[in-house]
Amino acid sequence: MSTGTRRLTIEPLTKQAFAEFGDVIEVDNSDYFMINNGSTRRYHKLATTDVQDQGGEAIISIFQATPLSYPLTINMLERHPLGSQAFVPLLGQPYLIVVAPKGDAPSLSSCRAFWSNGRQGVNYHKGVWHHPVLALTDQDQFLIVDRGGEGHNCDEVYFDTDLVSLDLDSLPECNQQQQKQRTEHAL
Repeated sequence: MSTGTRRLTIEPLTKQAFAEFGDVIEVDNSDYFMINNGSTRRYHKLATTDVQDQGGEAIISIFQATPLSYPLTINMLERHPLGSQAFVPLLGQPYLIVVAPKGDAPSLSSCRAFWSNGRQGVNYHKGVWHHPVLALTDQDQFLIVDRGGEGHNCDEVYFDTDLVSLDLDSLPECNQQQQKQRTEHAL
């Protein structure tokens, strides 16, 4: 780690902790009502898409991601100024999230890191700075709901000073054992 590099603490993903950046998409502690003659719980409106600027439309995609090397130096963030972007894990695998508040230029000093248990998705609000997907398992898959259409909808900023580092040693305690087992199984 070079001088000027700060280590991020990885926090468990909760609705309250993530509220500044977007929505946590999960059924735990979420309201529901029964449909389909009482056979199905509908967890209604866990997040909303915000994609209509400049004639945009909601689109659904699947990303297949592989892990990056850790410790990871965060040297870039991106944002989508014209629309929200939701990531919903399809395979139930934990993954990481790095975000910074909305603004003209992101500040790495205000970055926060979160750990999703694999049953939680996130919906980044329009304009929230974030790191691209941070899978922890090989060929992990995410359902993406974001904006399609005309207009520039991806700003990227690269940093060369005051960097932050993301180290798996700071994973929440409940996941450290799972990560160790996955690593041993892969060997």
